[in-house]
Amino acid sequence: MKPALWILWPSFLAACAGELLFFALVDPDELVLVWRVISLSRTAIYSIGFFFFWSVAALSSGLTWLLARPAAEVNS
Repeated sequence: MKPALWILWPSFLAACAGELLFFALVDPDELVLVWRVISLSRTAIYSIGFFFFWSVAALSSGLTWLLARPAAEVNS
């Protein structure tokens, strides 16, 4: 359980910071995806954005955790 917490908690904090910075600069009502305006509510766009940032940060934290393990632990 500990590795999951080591991965998910820092990635949650990074997603909070990422979403704060991104949506401070970008208005959700003016987002365009493949030349079409996204017709979702602001809350839905904020939620999708948060989970996107969280998944990218979790992937990064997971790879860091995986690569930081000692070779003896990985090869056993």
